[in-house]
Amino acid sequence: MDAQYYFKDSLIGAPEVPQKLLSNGFANFEYEKGNFSAGIRYESYLDPILGYDTRYQGSGIPYRYLRYNIGDLDVTAGTFYEQFGSGIILRTYEERGLGYDNAIEGFRVKYVPIRGLTVKGLIGRQRNFFSTSEGLVRAADVEWNLNESCDSMAGNKTQWIIGGSFVSKFQKDDDPVFNLPENVGAGAGRISMNSEGWTASAEYAYKINDPSGTNGYIFKDGQALLFNLSYTKKGFGAIFGVKRIDNMGFRSDRDATGNSLMINYLPALTKNHTYSLAALYPYASQPNGEIGLQLELFYNFKPGSTFGGEYGTDVNINYSRAQSIEKTLIDTVGNPEAIDLGYTSGFLMFGKEVYFEDFNIEITKKLSKKWRMHLLYMYLHYNKSVVEGRASEPTVYAHIAALELGYKVTSKKNIRTEIQHLYTKHDKQSWAVLLLEYSIAPNWFIAGFDQYNYGNDISAQRIHYFTGTLGYTRKTNRITIGYGRQRAGIFCVGGVCRNVPASNGFLMSITSSF
Repeated sequence: MDAQYYFKDSLIGAPEVPQKLLSNGFANFEYEKGNFSAGIRYESYLDPILGYDTRYQGSGIPYRYLRYNIGDLDVTAGTFYEQFGSGIILRTYEERGLGYDNAIEGFRVKYVPIRGLTVKGLIGRQRNFFSTSEGLVRAADVEWNLNESCDSMAGNKTQWIIGGSFVSKFQKDDDPVFNLPENVGAGAGRISMNSEGWTASAEYAYKINDPSGTNGYIFKDGQALLFNLSYTKKGFGAIFGVKRIDNMGFRSDRDATGNSLMINYLPALTKNHTYSLAALYPYASQPNGEIGLQLELFYNFKPGSTFGGEYGTDVNINYSRAQSIEKTLIDTVGNPEAIDLGYTSGFLMFGKEVYFEDFNIEITKKLSKKWRMHLLYMYLHYNKSVVEGRASEPTVYAHIAALELGYKVTSKKNIRTEIQHLYTKHDKQSWAVLLLEYSIAPNWFIAGFDQYNYGNDISAQRIHYFTGTLGYTRKTNRITIGYGRQRAGIFCVGGVCRNVPASNGFLMSITSSF
């Protein structure tokens, strides 16, 4: 359970909450015996914490399932999560911090007819808060591990997996203006290879015309391409990824908004930062068109080397970028029927507008038996008007630095501090952060955190966002209480985001399992 007691704070724009206390809670109950398993999840939002969709209002059991597995055959009736390949045409999952849950309620069957070959089929409706979507989802997937199926390849160092998926949604057309397709299909093919430190994977998806609120009700087909390549050996690693997305919003309800009823998942291909200022401007995937890439290098300087020192040094370099695709609006002169197609786009043609750019270097080093250090530098280019969908917002160019120091007082007591700084001339301008945390393993920790917007042009808004937190852990039970101010902003996980409003108040979180 997470609960928060709110105070009005006009200085930071925190609204007055009539109920004063808001809470999100859930409890999972699972049972297993032999080949049979079952479970339910009770959820209660009384009322939902600020920043979560208000349609979560109330209590109920939106997740329940019965499952039976007899070796080669696995059958689920009820609610379930599923992913085909990388998820670019189907991924259902839960991310509680975002208030995101697009589970499917219906039937799912998995079958292994021969060794190495897995076939999946499902039908159902997606979760829509405490109900289900109007649209019906039907899907099938085949994945073939060649090395497992072919005895001649069983001992090969190179492993090959190929797969294919098809997803179809049905939604009745009640629109008085448009003649909308009721059945919309998407197909994808994928291949992956793993050999002596090398891993490569590629997936291509195609979706037929799917006019929706996401794309402005145009009748253009959609495409997506995702490619990843990595190489690792002791002390070194390199990862490269590239993607192209064009009109790939895919929902079981064409009129849905926000994060609800998304059938597929479009990865951001950007680094998920843990430092608060590095995560101040996170990237959200753009389903209507983007080209993105990411390159990451890791190297460990061994102990005793020039840069490794006595204990060794880890260096991580990461670069990611996302920008528009080239779009040519269709000339409708003499061809009025083409107006609903929107535009054409060359498959690998880059547009001119940069949406996001992040270059960062991280250094981790043990300084002595008691001291550890983590250092971050980051350059950021953030197109706020595109990423946040708000016209006329400034593009943010920022330099960010963070220093984290850890001191081991005793074998069970540790002190950790973070010093962060963000410099920019845009948006609310520069920020500084100071964090101090003291922990006593395995039970207690106490932390103080101050985020200061000292560079704001408006002197009255040069505000300290202070938070104090106390936590206690015992076995599988954890209790956290705190008080503080929360700045307004965007919170993202893997390219899926939600707006977080400003707030001031006490908070409590309880997690327990048995």
